[in-house]
Amino acid sequence: MSSECPGKNSWPELMGTNGDYAASVIERENRRVDAIVILDGTPVTADFRCDRVRVRVDRNRIVVKVPTAG
Repeated sequence: MSSECPGKNSWPELMGTNGDYAASVIERENRRVDAIVILDGTPVTADFRCDRVRVRVDRNRIVVKVPTAG
């Protein structure tokens, strides 16, 4: 559960924005995380990590899911 993570850990306001922009905002607002832009549907590991935020984008690099720590 992302509420276990210190600092801001969810960015619903970034839905529909450019993925690279979203990643920069996330890393600025929580310096403990690395934001990784990935194409929605790309297979990923299921491990939970407070230092990672996956920014899921469509083929136009638009954020399609709320980025959260984990």
